Amino acid sequence: MSAGDFGSLSANNIRERTAARLIGSDVLVVEETTSTNEDVFVLAKSGAPEGLVLFAETQTAGRGQHGKRWHSAPRQGLWFSVLLRPQIPITDSARLTNWLARSVKRNIESQLALPAAVKPPNDVYIGTRKVAGVLVEMRAAPGARHIAIAGVGINVNQREHDFPREIRDHAASLAMFTGRTIDRELFAIALLRELDRTHAALFG
Repeated sequence: MSAGDFGSLSANNIRERTAARLIGSDVLVVEETTSTNEDVFVLAKSGAPEGLVLFAETQTAGRGQHGKRWHSAPRQGLWFSVLLRPQIPITDSARLTNWLARSVKRNIESQLALPAAVKPPNDVYIGTRKVAGVLVEMRAAPGARHIAIAGVGINVNQREHDFPREIRDHAASLAMFTGRTIDRELFAIALLRELDRTHAALFG
């Protein structure tokens, strides 16, 4: 078992291997938090650099679209947020949501050869089962450019019994489709590289 499957993620390993121009140039990993989006907002107010990525091994109050709770099983998925300072109007936040969801979809396809699809506005499905979701929150920053916090939740290595009973019929993990344990760290590195590359191309 590697450090990236059910072991802890390594901030140093991820940072060193992303070779990021922006996204992933700084990486933090915490064992537990309420919400990575909230933590990144606090860090942004303290002057954290754009491109910062914060991973949590578990979230106690992770959330999705419309305030829905996101179940963040400890060390079985990828739960992280990225700090951005985009040069687009706050009203264009849907562009960031679309970019984020499509990047997750492409990474699933390229790394695991699974047929993923985006279900607008912010979910990623394989067949009829949800495997990932994204949440972009734009917030005003007094005296500075507004910020965007791009949150991502991906079910990676859960088995069916790991999900709460009420969502088992429509939630799944990537491992349930591949039939094998997935190295979370390698998957995360590939995704951050994809986000960094496509963000530069789309938002410059």
